[in-house]
Amino acid sequence: MKGIILAGGSGSRLYPITLSLSKQQLPIYDKPMVYYPLSVLMLAEIKDVLLISTPIDIDNYKKLLGDGKSLGINIDYAIQENPNGLAEAFIIGEEFIENDDVCLILGDNFFYGEGFSKKLQNIVSELKGATILSCKVNDPKSFGIVEFNEKKQILSIEEKPNNPKSNYAVTGLYFYNNSVVDIAKNIEPSSRGELEITSINQEYLKNDELSLDLLGRGFAWLDSGTHDGLLEASMFVSTIEKRTGTKIACLEEIAWNNKWISDDMILESAKKLKNSSYGKYLHSLLD
Repeated sequence: MKGIILAGGSGSRLYPITLSLSKQQLPIYDKPMVYYPLSVLMLAEIKDVLLISTPIDIDNYKKLLGDGKSLGINIDYAIQENPNGLAEAFIIGEEFIENDDVCLILGDNFFYGEGFSKKLQNIVSELKGATILSCKVNDPKSFGIVEFNEKKQILSIEEKPNNPKSNYAVTGLYFYNNSVVDIAKNIEPSSRGELEITSINQEYLKNDELSLDLLGRGFAWLDSGTHDGLLEASMFVSTIEKRTGTKIACLEEIAWNNKWISDDMILESAKKLKNSSYGKYLHSLLD
């Protein structure tokens, strides 16, 4: 399976902060926002990643993440000229995806929970058609909403409905088989003029190929695309890291635990970041 991080868009909900800086490069506590979705792909043991961003921002991502070799992964880059919808990611990434299944994660989505890595790996290994993750929310009118029965069989999916049929939002993490490329090419733009990810999910649902995985108690899903969301995510990470003495979304640690990089590579990264708590944490992994 391959992974795509969609880190485009104007970030207008965060204006004026994002007038000159990509939203996904803003900090969530001690790391750039984009570290968090990348860590999710790495926890799922996905090693081939495509990052899609705007023509203005793409070079900054290349400077930040490079080719991924220091993490034992491969990172490619592509440009989304205009914000034409989430589903366009599969059209842009067609050559990258080739004949593989693919996971799409939105660049401003944050996940945390015990056993999350195993959950992701199970979804990857058992994928048939498509799988979406859902989490209960207080304001369902602001999200894509999934309706399901007691057997967790999906009944409907709606994008930001006026009369939500449930309080369960579709998170910004999606797993698809290779058919998603052709589906994305054939869906019609919505009334907003965008290729909606909901349209892709509805197509899989129509073919009875859409599965649901619920994030229950003990899991956190945060949308950090607003001022409050950015602050809440930072406070959450700060609290967890200070209480546990561990770091969330430490890319080098994940790569090291996956045996993708060596002790020497950890030390090399630690030296580059030695004046920060992040660098000191990397060094402590080998103590």
